[in-house]
Amino acid sequence: MALYHFHADIVTRSAGSSVVASAAYRAGEKLHSAYYGEDADYTHKGGVLCAEIFLPPNAPAEYKDRETLWNAVEKVERNPKAQLAYTYDFALQNELTIDENIALARRFVEEQFLSRGMIVDFAIHAPDKEKGGIPNPHVHLLCPIRPIKENGKWGAKQHRVYRMDERGERIRDENGKYVFDAVPTTDWGKKETLLHWREEWANYVNREFAKKGLPCRVDHRTLEEQGIDRPPMLHEGPNVRAMEAKGIATDKGDFNRWVKETGVALQKLRQKIKELLAWLKEIKEELSASNEPTLMDYINDYYDGRNAGAWSNKAKVGNLQARADAYNFLMQRKLYTVDDLIAHTDALYHHMGEVKDSNNRRRARVKEIDELLRQAENYREFKPVYDQMNGIKFKKRREAFASEHERELDMFYMARRKLKPYAADNKLPVASWKQERARLQQEIAVTDAQHAEIWHEVKELLNIQKCVEDVRRQQRTQNKERGIDR
Repeated sequence: MALYHFHADIVTRSAGSSVVASAAYRAGEKLHSAYYGEDADYTHKGGVLCAEIFLPPNAPAEYKDRETLWNAVEKVERNPKAQLAYTYDFALQNELTIDENIALARRFVEEQFLSRGMIVDFAIHAPDKEKGGIPNPHVHLLCPIRPIKENGKWGAKQHRVYRMDERGERIRDENGKYVFDAVPTTDWGKKETLLHWREEWANYVNREFAKKGLPCRVDHRTLEEQGIDRPPMLHEGPNVRAMEAKGIATDKGDFNRWVKETGVALQKLRQKIKELLAWLKEIKEELSASNEPTLMDYINDYYDGRNAGAWSNKAKVGNLQARADAYNFLMQRKLYTVDDLIAHTDALYHHMGEVKDSNNRRRARVKEIDELLRQAENYREFKPVYDQMNGIKFKKRREAFASEHERELDMFYMARRKLKPYAADNKLPVASWKQERARLQQEIAVTDAQHAEIWHEVKELLNIQKCVEDVRRQQRTQNKERGIDR
């Protein structure tokens, strides 16, 4: 099944990230970070099909070496909260062979990134294939944010554009300093550029499908832009998939199952509301005419007709109850006119969107908290290993211990970097995170329940629509029999 995934992010020191470690992970190599004084070893990582560095003509040839390149990036960025690199990952297609996927991805990188003067650290992963699962080939790109000048030196990320007054003179602030805007020197980080790349990758893939005579296509647009009313599913990754395959439920798996189960229902609900709005607007003029009956009249005529044809008292009592329910529904919501009904239905439609957006924001925050809690657990678990290493006085013994416990120490260093912005007085707000997560989960459950309430409203509106349409159909038949052209 053809799928589309194209995600962009930024590697920043403020988030505790090491760009050298990021490069090591993507390439499946062991690299040393001079900035942090740490080694990142991913030589035992499986599923790295290929890794190479694309350089524009003006970049120094030594940047073909991965460790040299990314340590140069770390060195030129002096700010402790610096943004270091753009990172992109996008899905390849199981309908194409690995060789075809690699060739397509290389062409895309050369034509869309390298042509803009960008350095690209390129890698292709297919981790699930080695585990006997469904192949999940995807591309990782790591690109320095700072451009390379014609002389091969690092250029500026941005330049100052001073604000001018009507006389063309620089404007000063209250402290006497000139006011300026920091303008990026490239368009690499612009939203429009990312949207262009997302669309172009879909075009590259679809052209390849067409060339091979395959009917499948991918779409770069968001679900909302495609008219699909469900939250986006989370990328599960090889570890989650492996756990799910063994019958071990995960948070990501649970969320994706919820999306699959509710997605169709929510889409149907939104479509029903759209159809109701279209119907109401279509009959608005006719129902608003002075000689047309009111909505209440239609309800009464409909159930009078049903009662006239009812054979049992039970059916008649049921009709009376249904009439009362419809009447109460309209009265409680003060729906007296077609305009009232249109406004109420339109509000339902927008409320549905608000419910969806608010829950998506809550789920995104839960995801952030889960990652922080995971890193906090790693910090707690592996700090004794770090302390034990620091307690070894002799250098060779300490180095041997570090080599033996490399994985644990890497996990500790990563946790320490990522948690540093959140530590106050060497304490982490773990209890607060857990409380916030519990609150958000409760709010998500409450908000999810609102869909059931909206369904109830829509069912009542559909019942009113049925009443009106049945009566109007009978009236048209009677008018036709009487020779009245209406």
